[in-house]
Amino acid sequence: MSIRIRFFASLADRVGIREMTVDGDDIKTAEDAWKACVDGMDIPGNARVAINQQYADFADPVKQGDEIAFFPPVTGG
Repeated sequence: MSIRIRFFASLADRVGIREMTVDGDDIKTAEDAWKACVDGMDIPGNARVAINQQYADFADPVKQGDEIAFFPPVTGG
């Protein structure tokens, strides 16, 4: 089983990844998912995360089959 990880907007440009799938055996939280994709890069202070299209915290648990999305703050009008 695997976890789908997606990066959007300026975060995708910054990390050089738009999407990847990883083996989820060692991934327990959204923060673990970040670390599995970006070699040693700290999470930007303003980054947001969603698990299965729901806003989440980086400490929230993830499980096999989840989709994790990382993106910068969203504004609109």
